[in-house]
Amino acid sequence: MAAKSLPGLRRPGSEAKEVKGFWQANRWLILRRLSQVIVLGLFLLGPLAGIWILKGNLSASMVLDTVPLADPFIVMQSVLAGHFPELSVLLGAGIITVFYAVLGGRVFCSWVCPVNPVTDLAGALRRWLDIKKSSRLNKSMRWWLLALAWLLPLITGYVVWELVNPVSILHRGILFGMGWGWIVILGIFLFDLFVSRRGWCGHLCPMGACFTLIGSASTVRVSAANRENCNDCMDCFAVCPEPQVIKPALKGQSNGIGPVILAADCTNCGRCIDVCAQDVFKFGTRFANKAEK
Repeated sequence: MAAKSLPGLRRPGSEAKEVKGFWQANRWLILRRLSQVIVLGLFLLGPLAGIWILKGNLSASMVLDTVPLADPFIVMQSVLAGHFPELSVLLGAGIITVFYAVLGGRVFCSWVCPVNPVTDLAGALRRWLDIKKSSRLNKSMRWWLLALAWLLPLITGYVVWELVNPVSILHRGILFGMGWGWIVILGIFLFDLFVSRRGWCGHLCPMGACFTLIGSASTVRVSAANRENCNDCMDCFAVCPEPQVIKPALKGQSNGIGPVILAADCTNCGRCIDVCAQDVFKFGTRFANKAEK
């Protein structure tokens, strides 16, 4: 009789770790965590050590007191509220928009956003505890929330969403003290853990929806370049925060669909590359998408 599967007994990526080694099976995950720590560290250097490389926060900041950066999602809210920003803020929003339009808008979600480690931890615990039940949330909800986040300033004259935006709350909280913000972050963690798999980032976050729009035609993409090697282990689907983006590129040969994941929902997190023992996936460009005849 086959042994009963226990929580944590067969984890996604375990085969890749055996075949490729720890580094290759976790490379992009480690680099993402390093990226998130470096971004946060650059902001913290000023208050803690007086070294002002990045001054401000994720909403608006200055690099070496010279180059402005600003979150286009928040700048749009400000404009709609009737508060026309300074030219430097508009320039900063333009720089960020161009940067993520090239790399992929939701690269922010997986490589910079401070909420990402929280939801990743909830997702990992779901797999370890073998929690199967998950409420089905309509993915269009984040588009409705995006519309609401931009409609409320138009009606009220205030940047309303920033009062409850978990990304802003957590980042400002780490820099200046959390206060009640821990309740919001804990709520997201518990929601993703017990209510809906990847519920916040995958279905609700309007900031993620905004960056999806920005990066919808981005150059950098994940490609199932060696999809003929796929053995249907499903590890990539298990770890992907947006698993619906994988199937067209992985299983689209018969329909003439190329191997590049073109869906704007892809966060370019690289976890599918990490956990695949067959090296099916790799980073490339959207232009290398010739389908097999």
